[in-house]
Formats: sequence, structure tokens, C-alpha cells
Amino acid sequence: MLQLSEAEILEKIQQHVPFEAQLNDGCLTIRISEYQPYIATAIHHGHRLRGDLMPNCLLTEEERYFEEDPFTGDFISSLPIVLQGEDSRYEYDLNRAPENCIYDEAWGKPVWQTPLSEEERAVSLAKHSCYYRILACLIDTLESKFGLCLLYDVHSYNYQRIDRDVPVFNLGTRQVNTRRWRKEIDSLVGKLRNIELPNIGVTAEVNDVFQGMGYQASFVKANFANTLIMPLEVKKVFMDEARGESFPLVLEKLRAEMKNVLTEHAAETILRRTKVKKLTGSHVLASRLPREVLKLDRQLYTIAKGVNTLSYINPLNIKQEKRRFLHRPFDYRPDFTYRQLDLDPFKFREQLYRLPVEDIRDADIQAMYRKVIDQLAVRIDLLTSIGSDEFLYNSLRYYGQPDQNDIANANFILHACEYSEPEEETITAQEAIQAFKLAAEEYGVKCKVAGSKQLIARAMVSGRTIKVNQGATFSRKDLDALIHHELGVHLVTSANADLQPLKVLKLGLPGNTHSQEGLAILCEHLSGSFPLHRLKTLALRVIAVDMMVKGESYNETFHVLKHDYGISDNQAFTVTARAYRGGGFTKDYLYLKGLKDALHAYAKEDLTSMFIGKTGFDFKPLLDELITREILKKPAYLPKALAMKDTSDPIINYLLNCIR
Repeated sequence: MLQLSEAEILEKIQQHVPFEAQLNDGCLTIRISEYQPYIATAIHHGHRLRGDLMPNCLLTEEERYFEEDPFTGDFISSLPIVLQGEDSRYEYDLNRAPENCIYDEAWGKPVWQTPLSEEERAVSLAKHSCYYRILACLIDTLESKFGLCLLYDVHSYNYQRIDRDVPVFNLGTRQVNTRRWRKEIDSLVGKLRNIELPNIGVTAEVNDVFQGMGYQASFVKANFANTLIMPLEVKKVFMDEARGESFPLVLEKLRAEMKNVLTEHAAETILRRTKVKKLTGSHVLASRLPREVLKLDRQLYTIAKGVNTLSYINPLNIKQEKRRFLHRPFDYRPDFTYRQLDLDPFKFREQLYRLPVEDIRDADIQAMYRKVIDQLAVRIDLLTSIGSDEFLYNSLRYYGQPDQNDIANANFILHACEYSEPEEETITAQEAIQAFKLAAEEYGVKCKVAGSKQLIARAMVSGRTIKVNQGATFSRKDLDALIHHELGVHLVTSANADLQPLKVLKLGLPGNTHSQEGLAILCEHLSGSFPLHRLKTLALRVIAVDMMVKGESYNETFHVLKHDYGISDNQAFTVTARAYRGGGFTKDYLYLKGLKDALHAYAKEDLTSMFIGKTGFDFKPLLDELITREILKKPAYLPKALAMKDTSDPIINYLLNCIR
């Protein structure tokens, strides 16, 4: 990390230069990724004790650590302006006035074997003074620029020695003008009470355990009329306070929740107290892509860019096995062969888990990359087990399986009565290729369209290539549906991902299969190219996957689809093969489930951010935030179906409105 002198730090602040550095003696870390009218401090975060004091200290490291505030810097790491103390409060306490900031005795224990010399005290006092000169310069700069400043002063406290129930969050306001800032105080406490932590009941109170009487609050009150300081104590529910061990799941959740609470509170206060007309929590976060995120993203893409699931799972001998099976449908079981995996799975996993995810300070972005890495590790397990008994287990881990609600929706759709639709001309594969090329030109998206003899599906997208099954024929409505599905969503999101600064959107976020297929079929529906037989095909896929998971044979599933649901040999074989390839591929139930969830999302919110790449519904709030922060770009291309006049079939509308 950059090492700067006090003078250099002050100059950068006065010039409004974003930077990240430590004071050249290492006592303070300061991060300013963007100048916003709020600061977060963790002045008791540190544990350092300078070398010349160590031999004289009577306390063990464990005793000192017990009374310090470990991890408080992590709680605020997502925010744009952070001051983090690196020295132990036992050397000098930044939350005490200079005249008593150096302990001789603390919490009933003597600190020093022999009293500190005047020279030793002078060094510590100089660090204390330096911190407050930097803080004063920063607050003055923000007040001058914005007209106000907020300071979230974050601490933690031991609670096991307190013989009563105490709140998880304690806001100390005794040095705050509560008449002037009442709305801000009530708002912050209300937001803190809404925080959810794993297996912990969350409470938040004002002046319960602590009153907010620390020196930092006194300093702000005495020197800055337009700054609101909020001294916030967090109960040490995130660690074992006696042993010093952290609880990682609680810490991760607390980081994310504190980010959301403090940014929303800051935005709300700025909106109320200034002339800004529109502001959200996303607007008061940094708009620059952190270097550590960009570095990790590039490393991840280098490792995982060649791992395309379908290219390994689609059988190489599908045509031959289809012929053999249809000749002997009662006793022949297809023996599919697959492309060999051309990467080392052990090295792949090792590289994944060596990526420095902990360097990412934004809690939500870090959580996203952790989930991507975990998903990729499961995906490689899936690919290494193709054709084995373990494949189904790994498919269940990766994609899940249909639940009772999914099966009920499928059966409901399959009970719908067929109704006559006008017969349409048959379109050949070559004509379909030309139609895809023309549609791509209309979108303005560069891509390749080619025929393929290896597909089970009639068409699919791989990167910037649209592959069309050379053995398939199409009706006009079917072809239009495929264009809106494959080109309008899958290719469009690939093209948008190529324009984003984060390559993880090319690899795919967790849940991207569910969201991509759901959005693609939604666009078929919105374009008026979604006939009942297509909807029933999605339902049949759910039935096939369910039968496969329950242990039914390939032959049994084929015959149930053919005889119970009255479909052709070709369709029954295709639906069955899709579910049984690899050893049991559960992905196909996600088409209907994804459609259901896409319909619900489309009715409630703007889906624009879902098309910036291979996204997942669970990540939409983060994607919206990153677009607002201008870290990600708005999609350059959007599905044409979203802007089309509604020509959807009223019967299909009724059926879709009934699925839950």
C-alpha cells in the first residue's frame, strides 16, 4: 500500500484527489475512493503496539485484543471514505482526549511494567494529534464541498460480562443535538433494527450501554457545526469475545448489511438536508471500479473462460443412438458418447480457491465473486463426472431439481386442451440460418450463424455463434420464437457482456441458467410467438426430469411421454435425451421455473439490468447498484420483444397467470 506523510495526505484531501494510503508510520489507513459527504471510522480496529513499547507491556496479546475492536474496519470497508486506526488503543486511545489518551491502568489492570517516559508518551501523542488534524481537514473539505458531513463512528463491545440483555447495536447520542437531528437518529436506529443476522435476534437502542461520550464525538461537536457524528457500538456477536475467534458467516452478513444501512441512511440524510433532488444508497458509493476487483476478475476469466457446460454434455453420437433406440424402444438404452474434458480439474479448483477474493472490500461484490467461484467448482465436478453415476448428484448440486410446485405447474399446463392453430409452411434449416442472419443484422449485433449436426436442440447460442440443427424443420412461429429466444436474449446478453468491464458477466453469475432461459421464453411470449405446444414442451421437460431423478429408466420415461401425453416419437426422444444425457441432466426443469419467475419480475420491475450479461435474478439489486454507480454499463442491446406491441395469445396468458 502507498505510504504517505501527513502533509501529502492533507494535500490530496484539499485537492479532492481519491487515494488509498497509510501514514508513513503505519498508524492509520485512509481510503478515499470518491468524495461523498460522509465518513466511516474504525479508530479501535488496530492491534499494533510499536516495538519499543512491547517489552514494557504487562498485558498479553490476547488481553489487549479482548478490549480492542477487531473487524470494525471490515464493517465499513465498502464505503467510499474510511479512516481505520491500525495501532492498539493501549498505545494511545483515539477516543480519549490527548491528556488522558495513554493508559496507565485499563479495565482494572496495570498496562506498563514501568511508567512510560516523556519521550515515549510524546511519540504516541503525536500520532493522536496527527489523526485529528487529518480528520479535521477531511471534514472541513466535505463541509465546504457539500454543506454538511456525516460521520459514522463504529466500535464494538464485549457483552458477556454485562448481567442483562443488551442490544446488538447501540447508538450514543449524548453529544448530538437531538432536536436538530432527530429524524436522522430515528431513521438510523430503525434501519439497524431491520438488519438480519444468522441465528441472532437483532435489536438496536439509543444510549443503552454507551452514551456516545468519546473524544471523537466531542471533537466534532466542538469544531464542526454542520457535521453529524453517529457513535455506533456493535455487540461482539460476530466473534467469541473470550477466545478471539471470529464467526465468518456473521461477519460476511454484517458487512453487507452495514453497507446497505449506512449508504441508505447517508443518501436519505443528504436528500433531506441539501438541495439534491434524487438520491439513493447506490449514488453515494464510489463510481470507480476498484483495482482489486478488476484484477481478480481478469484472473478468474483466464482460469474459467473455456468451461462451456453444453459443449461437453451434448452427446457426439446423438443421431446414431436415436436411430437405434427408435428401432428398439422397449429394450435398447442409448449409449451416448461425449467430448473429452481438456482441462485438469484438480488444477482448476486449486486456481479458483487461490484467487484473492478477500482483497475485495465491497461486501456485495466480494460475496458475488465467492458465489461464482463456488459455482465454478461445482461445475467442474459436473463435467468430470459426465457418463458416471456421480453425474446426477452433481447436476442436482448445480441446477437443483423440480419441487412439487414445479410439477403441479407442469401438470396443470399439460391438462390444457389443444386448440387448432393455422397450419404454417415448413421452413428448412438453411432457410432458418438465413432468417437468423437477417435478424442479427436488424439488431446490429455481429455474430456467426452456422449449421450443426451435433445438436439435440433446434438452435443454440455459443458465445457469438448461433448454431442451427441441420436436421430440424421449423414453422414460422417456431422460428420467430427461436429468434427472440436465442438471438434476442442469449446472443444479446453475450454481446452486452463483451462490452462490460467485468468479464464475470461473460462467464455467468450463479443462477444464470434459470434467469437466462426464463427471460428468453418471456421474450417468446411477449413477441406473440409462444404457442401452446411450446409451453407444453417446457412442461414435458419438467416431467422428464422428475421421472429421471426418481430413478425411472430412459425407456419408461420415453413411453410415458409418448403414450400418456400423446407426443411423437421424435419429440419424446428429444425430451428424454435432454434429461438423461450425461447420466442425468436436471437443467431442463428450469425453463418453466425461469419463465414463471421472469413473468413475476417483469410485472413488478424494470428488467434492463438483467440483460447486461449472463446474470441471475438474485443479483439484480447489485447489478442495479453497479449501473447506478457507473461501474457497469447499461446494456447496449435489448430484446426487441420488450418493446413490441402485445400480441400474445389470451389462452396462453390465462395459463401463465395461473402458474405459481
